[in-house]
Amino acid sequence: MLSCYLFLIISLMISFRDVRVSASGSNCTENPVFTPSALVVKYGDPANVTCVVCQKDCRGDVFGLEKAVGEVTKNGTTMFWTVDRLTEWGISVMCYYDHVASGQCSSTLDLTLYQPPESVSISFVNHTGMMFEEQQYTLQCSVQNVAPVQNLTVTFYRGNTALGHLQSNSEEKKPVNETFTLNTNSSREDDGAQYWCEAKLELGPAGPQRPPVVTSEKLPAIVHYGPELIGPPNPDVITVTEGDTLHLNCSFVGNPSPSYTWTVPVNSSLSDNGGILTIKSIGFEHEGQYICTVSNTVGTVTKEFNIDVQGEILVCFSQFQFQCLVIFCLTNLNILFFYFLYQTPFPTLQLPP
Repeated sequence: MLSCYLFLIISLMISFRDVRVSASGSNCTENPVFTPSALVVKYGDPANVTCVVCQKDCRGDVFGLEKAVGEVTKNGTTMFWTVDRLTEWGISVMCYYDHVASGQCSSTLDLTLYQPPESVSISFVNHTGMMFEEQQYTLQCSVQNVAPVQNLTVTFYRGNTALGHLQSNSEEKKPVNETFTLNTNSSREDDGAQYWCEAKLELGPAGPQRPPVVTSEKLPAIVHYGPELIGPPNPDVITVTEGDTLHLNCSFVGNPSPSYTWTVPVNSSLSDNGGILTIKSIGFEHEGQYICTVSNTVGTVTKEFNIDVQGEILVCFSQFQFQCLVIFCLTNLNILFFYFLYQTPFPTLQLPP
């Protein structure tokens, strides 16, 4: 019976000895100090850290440094941990000492093992090919083999404009593949723009001065939209003089480039250069409505031109006395009036009301 009690007491003592108390123990007047206090190591790189167990005399106490990998050397109450190649994920390094009055006091190294993204790619979710104006699309940025993912920030770009910043909710320490998505609305200004994404590991002050950054390839955007008029609209009626040259401008922009069809009031020789219709030496037979139909695969629009032709007024002047003929045409009646005048030195013309 006595032997059973002795066994139980010894077991409890061993158990208490194996308990590791955190650095925040209320009975500890001081705790071990790591230098540096935080260590950020790239996967596969060497690492080392120094731990001063205590500032006061604690040589008589039990102290040590617990680690999963690497080597530990001692110099008095100072301990050195080194590892040639750190490849173990989720390890901890703890420096401690057991004090008779205070119990065990310890500090755990703030250790981050990281791996930059192996690759980053961008694509549209459930969409390929051309885009259409005023439609919503979902961009997807895929990041491969990165750790720790909770330190990762992904930024979507259109050209040089940042569209949004996203972070992961995962707390996984080992390398993972993570996908981030962002909705965007297309406009005609996006045509020809390039979408891309950037994956950056934010590792804090203890990390590299230049955070590891990996960018995706550029994804060009082709946005289709219907025809849109270039320039101001036409007046209700365009008035021209008989014999002049008339240019009707029906220029539109669109993607794909629009085609033009003209509907004219007469079958005459007209010069059609896509969005510009030219009438040389216009006559009364050219009066009326001209309709320009503009279309592409997205839509069709029309533009109307109402043309009114006025007659020519010809007045002859001379510094000598001679006969002058004036021809005046009233377009609303299509009647020609001839005036035969003899004036000196300059003719004068009075038109009927």
